[in-house]
Amino acid sequence: MDQQTLKAIVEELTPVLTGRTPGKLFQLTPLSLAIDFHLRDSRYLFVGLEPNLPRLYLINRRPRDLEKQLTPQTRFALMLRKELSDTKLVSVEKDREDRVVRFSFAGHDVLGESSTRTLVAQLTGRTANLFLLNESDKIIGLLRTARGIGQNPGETYQPPIARGSRSRGPATGRAMSVNSRRIRSSSVREGGNQQIVSDAASVLNSFQSGKFSSLSAAADAYYQALAAEKAFDDEAAAARGCLRKEISRNRTLLKRLRLDLAQHADAEQQKRIGDLLLANLTTAERDGSKVKLVDYFADDAPAIEIEIDEHSSLPAEAERRFDSYSRSKRAVPKIENRIAAIELELIALQEKRAQLEQIITERDAVALNQITRRDKPGPVKPEKQKPKEKISGVRNYLSSDGCEILVGRTSRDNDHLTFKIARPNDLWLHAGDYPGSHVVVRNPTRKEIPQRTIIEAAQLAAYFSQARKDAKVSIHYTQRKFLSKPKGAAPGLVRLSRFKTMNVAPKESVGRILP
Repeated sequence: MDQQTLKAIVEELTPVLTGRTPGKLFQLTPLSLAIDFHLRDSRYLFVGLEPNLPRLYLINRRPRDLEKQLTPQTRFALMLRKELSDTKLVSVEKDREDRVVRFSFAGHDVLGESSTRTLVAQLTGRTANLFLLNESDKIIGLLRTARGIGQNPGETYQPPIARGSRSRGPATGRAMSVNSRRIRSSSVREGGNQQIVSDAASVLNSFQSGKFSSLSAAADAYYQALAAEKAFDDEAAAARGCLRKEISRNRTLLKRLRLDLAQHADAEQQKRIGDLLLANLTTAERDGSKVKLVDYFADDAPAIEIEIDEHSSLPAEAERRFDSYSRSKRAVPKIENRIAAIELELIALQEKRAQLEQIITERDAVALNQITRRDKPGPVKPEKQKPKEKISGVRNYLSSDGCEILVGRTSRDNDHLTFKIARPNDLWLHAGDYPGSHVVVRNPTRKEIPQRTIIEAAQLAAYFSQARKDAKVSIHYTQRKFLSKPKGAAPGLVRLSRFKTMNVAPKESVGRILP
């Protein structure tokens, strides 16, 4: 996107998103995200950071369509979801001289303290990236590995410096420039009316003429058409490559088969020499490896000379010649049949290649998909996975760091969780001086549990206690191995030989609850 278009889109985004709370985050590709701001018309903020195609606008999608495109969330996406929870978007601003858009959020951290975060969308070609900044504008997270001053974690963010003589102003007068690429007659539908988008400039024209409801809709249509065009080209190139490889393989095989057939061409000659060797057993003249024979099959019975192994007898050599004749007689029909089959297959492949080239010329995506789908192997049935063990009497949570947190429901469930399920190195938490649930953070790797996970587990321990209405609750926490059950003690009562204490606000802060 160039400066002019990006500025117009930011002006369009500002009144729509300002004051809203970010919700679910969809990781569509490793370098593209869609963020739900709870807009009623099913629109989402889309940010694409591909170096050759950085872009930013609103998209209109059904949630289930986005979920079909989901890829595993990156560490940055997980951090973004955590850091922007309980915040509101305060402003959207574009840097005056850079293709950099800043989304400012204000809210509270996990401890209930006020905090601000800034999400920076850097749409600058090869240096395109997404940064998360703290109150001091220092980078606390980034989507792609970056180079340069002000582009690395812990540094104060600075936009990338332009290289060479290029300025930071608009590169061209066009509304959108995508490496000077053009879309070949890509069809885009908006409101039931089919429109043809030929290049980036026509997007702005379409919007200004009322063909699209918003500039974001025009941009989305353009980039979807561009993506479809690229997908078609990639699929066509892959199909061409597969056909080329298959044709080359068959031609190589055909060449080898013809060479094999040529080696069996003298089969009758081998039989003839074998017969002559047997007919000349008593009259043959032998000098080392050379043998003179009378050719009884020719007119006038001339003498001929052949070479054999000097250590082999004439009957043995005759038998060897007859064996060679028999092998050739068996092999020749098979080789000839195989050659005929390969030649027919090559004709079919050539016809298929001509058909493919016609499809590519006509840009027929449906026909291309059909011709490539026929070549793909059938789906492999996945192996049945054992269902995850369900633990009764506990609530299951997953922390922001991916740690499993278990929360007991009743006093007897607490005892079962602490003394039957928890392992010695698991972390155990409970509200101090108040009845409540036992909370266990699983630690199967025995590594240090992240502090953020400990805080989230402590908030759960406070939330599921009788002190949940207090502003702050003291939480005792220790490893399970430092707990014991007093003899005759009531269910849920334990003794701690060692523990630490922290004060947190009661809160069910963990975003994802496991089934």
